[in-house]
Amino acid sequence: MIQKFVYGDSPVETGAVVKSVPAETSSRPYGNVDSGRPFSWMYTLADDELVFGLGEAMHGINKRGYRYVSWCSDATVQSEFTPSLYGAHNIVLLYSPSTENCFALFFDTPARTTFDIAYTDSSLFTVICEGAGVSIYVITPEPSDTESSLANVIRQFRMLIGQSYIPPRWAFGFQQSRWGYKTEEDIREVVRRYREAGLPLDAVYLDIDYMEDYKDFTVDTTKFPDMKKLCKDLADEGVHVVPIIDAGVKVQEGYDVYDEGVKNGYFCKKEDGSLFTAGVWPGRSHFADLLNPAARRWFGEKYRRLTELGIDGFWNDMNEPAMFYSDESLAAVFEKIKSFEGQNLDIDSFFEFTPLSGSTFNREDDYRRFYHELPSADGSGEVKRIRHDEVHNIYGANMTRSASEALREISPDKRMLLFSRASYIGAHRYGGIWTGDNQSSWTHLLQEIKMMPSLNMAGFLYTGADIGGFAESATRELLLRWLALGDFIPLMRNHCAWNGRNQECYAFGDTAAFKSVLGLRYALLPYIYSEFVKAALSGGMYIRPLAFDYPQDRHALRVEDELLVGEGILIAPIYEQNAEGRYVYLPEAMTKVTWRGGNITMEEKAAGSYYIYVPLDAVVFFVKQGKLVPLSQPARNTSEVDYKTLLCVGTGTSYELYEDDGYTRNITLDGHLRTLGEK
Repeated sequence: MIQKFVYGDSPVETGAVVKSVPAETSSRPYGNVDSGRPFSWMYTLADDELVFGLGEAMHGINKRGYRYVSWCSDATVQSEFTPSLYGAHNIVLLYSPSTENCFALFFDTPARTTFDIAYTDSSLFTVICEGAGVSIYVITPEPSDTESSLANVIRQFRMLIGQSYIPPRWAFGFQQSRWGYKTEEDIREVVRRYREAGLPLDAVYLDIDYMEDYKDFTVDTTKFPDMKKLCKDLADEGVHVVPIIDAGVKVQEGYDVYDEGVKNGYFCKKEDGSLFTAGVWPGRSHFADLLNPAARRWFGEKYRRLTELGIDGFWNDMNEPAMFYSDESLAAVFEKIKSFEGQNLDIDSFFEFTPLSGSTFNREDDYRRFYHELPSADGSGEVKRIRHDEVHNIYGANMTRSASEALREISPDKRMLLFSRASYIGAHRYGGIWTGDNQSSWTHLLQEIKMMPSLNMAGFLYTGADIGGFAESATRELLLRWLALGDFIPLMRNHCAWNGRNQECYAFGDTAAFKSVLGLRYALLPYIYSEFVKAALSGGMYIRPLAFDYPQDRHALRVEDELLVGEGILIAPIYEQNAEGRYVYLPEAMTKVTWRGGNITMEEKAAGSYYIYVPLDAVVFFVKQGKLVPLSQPARNTSEVDYKTLLCVGTGTSYELYEDDGYTRNITLDGHLRTLGEK
């Protein structure tokens, strides 16, 4: 059951929901409400009540005990203490095992929202929304004989917000990226070395260096003299080229994207009507007013310039939007720095002085300096002006929408890859996301494990972290263990920054272990693709916590480092340095499957806790009782995966395999399911 409660007037529709729900007036959304500004909601938690959700957020699967802020942020240095990441995913699910009380709340507001979940007070859950309006959706379980109340509530929510994006099948293959591939030869070298090492590869990425002076929708022809031929040559190798697109448009007369945006009024403006300017990669830049439908269509159409070169995948970045400085903040900092001249910098003044050079980065006052202009819905010609901070959290989502709607027109018969950094619930219908600038650390590997089910709750099924870590330098061991997790994650991309060590799988010497681990990804592809599509179409979760399947198992409720993948798999990734294995909890009898170099061994295990040994060149997973998991032979890329000869592991009697051409846009299960029999 879904109820909707409306408080105040939101300045704009967020686009999060697709199902109409009448507003309630005779009841309340569980907790106590103060409908003033800021709006607040307060609820007293039971001692054993768990809180799931919030999508892309630090800390555990159970979010109780910390404070989180939904404010799309360029979190360049993430840590356990980072309150805000790149997405705003205001869905929470509360569950008490002792009373079986279960409900979810979605706080639909485009402005900053704070979730204090028993942080200030150990028994209070407080939500504060700083915007002018918020709609609260309360979802309670419906009777079901096939799923737990937790799964049922999230399924209802997912049906409320609409079907999750489904990428082309090749986007489930292994992908290689690096900020630092500067030329066409760099790209060809990466593909050549993967092929020479016998390592599979489906995509290679272009970061900002492919552009001419970091200008969107341009190609530097001195570095990439024939992009169309490059894309064609790599396509013949089964490899796709995926470029980055940033939110900021360089201020430069004669650059046609800039000229068109200025001429047609498509850029965000300051209060006085002048164009807002902020520094990003190309220096001073403007931001397309992506909340304006006309500007959104205009910006999206620019992707055609690259699709005409043979490109069929994109990643949108810096779209919180990220800003290095504004003219105003830069002037304020220079003035402040000048005030220190001639001073005796003591303990107080020195520590006031030292952070100034970075203080212009993504400043809160800069987000209050510019406005969006929306035409009235009644066609009267009137324009509604909204200050950006009131709608900040939906800016990146509208960039994803802009690209998605344009790519559907450009390519009506073929899916394209699209994922983004910034997001809001609703953007999951248009593309996936990755979790931003993580680090080459074991704690960030564990963080991905904890973050994935929460993102699935919010509708983002096609997601993943930068494998190996974006910042710092990965070790061989860390990369192999991260790849072993990546075998099961939809977006499997190795990505890192220019100033760390080379992180390609061939860069660590002997590649046999990498070939083994990557081989499992392609062996699992029939299962991964099937389970992903079925979850997207049904409103289910491709990845979920153990609690969703075992809500009365006290131990399973508290497990934070194991995940259920699709209908039949449990994974327990290794996330500690120099570990030979780890302890695993099995809530029921399962089949232990060990993959090593293409060889498979199986062992039946009863419910309970075990220590399992996992060599670096092996991957271990478990198949639930009564389930089957199909495996193919490893392949060089997704197009070479053999669906005709599949080995099924597990104790089940059948499996429903989903098959299509890998590109079809109008996806349905009808006519695309094939029943596989007993192994």
